[in-house]
Amino acid sequence: MTELRRRMKEDLQLAGYSPRTVASYIDTVRVLANYYHRSPDLITEDEIRQFFLYMINERKSSASSITVYLCGIKFFYETTLKRTWQIFDLIKPLRTKRLPAVLSPEEVRIILKGITHPVYRIALTTIYACGLRVSEGVRLTVSDIDSRRQLLRVHNGKGGKDRYVHLADRPLELLRDYCRQHGIVTGFLFPHKDGHISCENLQVAFRKAVRSSSVDKPATVHTLRHSYATHLLESGEDIRVIKDLLGHTSITTTDIYTHVTGKIATRLHVNLNGMMDNLQP
Repeated sequence: MTELRRRMKEDLQLAGYSPRTVASYIDTVRVLANYYHRSPDLITEDEIRQFFLYMINERKSSASSITVYLCGIKFFYETTLKRTWQIFDLIKPLRTKRLPAVLSPEEVRIILKGITHPVYRIALTTIYACGLRVSEGVRLTVSDIDSRRQLLRVHNGKGGKDRYVHLADRPLELLRDYCRQHGIVTGFLFPHKDGHISCENLQVAFRKAVRSSSVDKPATVHTLRHSYATHLLESGEDIRVIKDLLGHTSITTTDIYTHVTGKIATRLHVNLNGMMDNLQP
């Protein structure tokens, strides 16, 4: 590890960034250095400008990708190298708000049924049943299950936050059967070798099940989380409750699900018709 890389890593750790963000930000500086084939402390402000123009115009990078690069590179130059450059205030990626793909309950059942690996199947089932992020799901431990209160503890979620989510009767029953069959008493709920199953392997298994199913949607494991939230909203659950279950900081993040649920649109149409029936020409 180079001295600059070590210093940046330590600066990020002192600033309270998660290990995943630390690795991501360090990688952005590595890509920048490789682009110019020299140490990042020798790169000029104008060259950084040209690098981001390359990302926007040639690589056609998404707004979220550019934001990650901006945050990582800006941290390196402003915090580690103590250089304040105006270019970092100029770069403002154009954000687009795309609606997520959502599976129907029947489509969820079809895909989960196509997962042949028993550990992957129960892991994906739990992710859907509790609206988890894939990184939260793979790290679950046996002690995270509170059977008496029917709660699942999500440890160190996005932003380093813990939360509890409700565990319905059927998922709890499936988890109990799974633990008995596999002799899992302590440790990771979904073990693999010396740790837990990986996010990557779970994604591969899910994509394979989608491809072999009759479901024609661009679904990933994260789609299960979107579907969970949408199904709760369609069932009449309060959006503020859904916000807390998902671990969102702001209600505006959860509001996206009001735009993707067909049942709410149908109910709105009926309500509007009822309101407008007596309008006079």
